[in-house]
Amino acid sequence: MFAREGVPFITGALALALAALAGALRLRVWPLWILAVVLLVVALWVAWFFRDPVRTGERGPDVVVAPADGRVVLITPIHEDTFVHGPTVRVSIFMNVFDVHVNRYPVDGLVAFVERRPGKFLNAVTEASSVENEQNAVGIVSGAHRILMRQIAGLVARRIITDSVPGAVARQGERFGLIRFGSRVDLFLPPDARLRVRVGDRTQAGATVVADLPAA
Repeated sequence: MFAREGVPFITGALALALAALAGALRLRVWPLWILAVVLLVVALWVAWFFRDPVRTGERGPDVVVAPADGRVVLITPIHEDTFVHGPTVRVSIFMNVFDVHVNRYPVDGLVAFVERRPGKFLNAVTEASSVENEQNAVGIVSGAHRILMRQIAGLVARRIITDSVPGAVARQGERFGLIRFGSRVDLFLPPDARLRVRVGDRTQAGATVVADLPAA
């Protein structure tokens, strides 16, 4: 299964590879054979990049599942001023070019906040990228809690896709967007949430439980 946003890229890369292969078969020259092989590898990588696997796992109003595949690079107490308007714990998940890039809702709730912010394209692993890079924020009211996600662009990632709109229903584990090609998602949680991950852990969107929410 592939993300719909990737279909034009997959078909384009495959068309180029097939055109080079057809030329190599017709002309029988080794540079075209090499080009055909390289383009075929690229086409396979593009298809792999846009994969969208079915994800299942623990669900419920008291757990928060990972919004992204990748590696936890930062866990930081921080005051969040745009949606939560209070103290939070920020869990930052970095996606490299080999990770699944489909992003998923971490909790059930109502989308109450969507904000796109232009910015730079710094290395998404750095602390500065959370403030200075181009990003899109999605805030969810889930029971008594306010959960915020930020999709952050990076050095290579120049395109953030977000399907969320204010008033939409967020369903835990369902897709809400994608970032091309490699970047980071920050997840802002209540300060007294019990974390189940630590820096260096790998996560799977919609499957890995990041934290248990405190009782309302």
